Amino acid sequence: MCMNDRFLRACRSEHTDRVPVWYMRQAGRYDPEYRRIKEKYSLLEICQQPELAAEVTMMPVRKLGVDAAILYSDIMNPVASIGIDFDIVKDVGPVIHNPVRTAADVDKLRPIDVEGDLPHVLETIRILRRELDVPLITFGGAPFTLASYIVEGRPSKSYMKTKALMYTEPDVWHRLMGKLSAMAAEYLRAQAAAGAQAVQLFDSWVGALAPRDFQAFVLPHVQSIFDRLEGVDIPKIYFPGVSSGELLPHLTELKADVVGLDWRMPIAEGRRRTEGRFAVQGNLDPYVLTAPMEVIREHARRILDEGMREPGYIFNLGHGLFPEASLDKLRELTEFVHTYSEQRLREGVSS
Repeated sequence: MCMNDRFLRACRSEHTDRVPVWYMRQAGRYDPEYRRIKEKYSLLEICQQPELAAEVTMMPVRKLGVDAAILYSDIMNPVASIGIDFDIVKDVGPVIHNPVRTAADVDKLRPIDVEGDLPHVLETIRILRRELDVPLITFGGAPFTLASYIVEGRPSKSYMKTKALMYTEPDVWHRLMGKLSAMAAEYLRAQAAAGAQAVQLFDSWVGALAPRDFQAFVLPHVQSIFDRLEGVDIPKIYFPGVSSGELLPHLTELKADVVGLDWRMPIAEGRRRTEGRFAVQGNLDPYVLTAPMEVIREHARRILDEGMREPGYIFNLGHGLFPEASLDKLRELTEFVHTYSEQRLREGVSS
């Protein structure tokens, strides 16, 4: 099968004939067909059925014409393997039945067993590699973002319990983060061995930290994940989530290939803050998709013009798609990114 490899080439900062595009949460509730599937099955139930999970993963590739697929899964999937009991509750998110808040709680966490506990994830990846004609991205949750659920017990806006553990019991905190980073690295390595062609580490909520705290309490554990993946010869993406612009200067030593930016950070400034060491992915505000198409195209044009100034640019959102997004607008946006960037690159703009 002929592979569209624009996304992979952009991850390696190679020239492409057009800007590749995919969307975080592109397999999701904005799609009426997906909503009908969710009437029958929960997210976790879909993940446990490889054929169904593969079909949901492929739907946006067929419907939108994106240049990469991202595995239908959830960042919480692997934590059950290490001893976390949780449910994903509608309109709430992950709810943890045994929150981790003490040294004894951390000691109870066991090493991940990907083959034993998550064979359905690996089988979904194998199916997708046989079926897709675009690269497959798989992913894991970064330690702070996972801790923000595991310690709080559910989604939080303040992360009070998480930060309290970090500040008051730093030794316990680092032990927890060490276990979560080891879990993430092993999970991503197993995904790559099953056929993933790129991996993304989601750190959606780490922007809640001051740069000094990120550097002291989180960055060493993120670095350890990428260090453990160094021999895995596929592109590696770190997405430090929303409001993370002040953290970017601390990422320059990561052994990653791509950094994702949220919509608050101009592409050029993101490149400057990371010293041009990474390809860049992003960063349309998802809620621009509520506007008329002419407004959406104007925002996308501005971002593309900035992103194409240098090789190594992937068009995406600054965060995940929301349920009310329009399938038709996403299809039009994808086509616009392709046609506009191809025209500009033919005119001699870099990429």
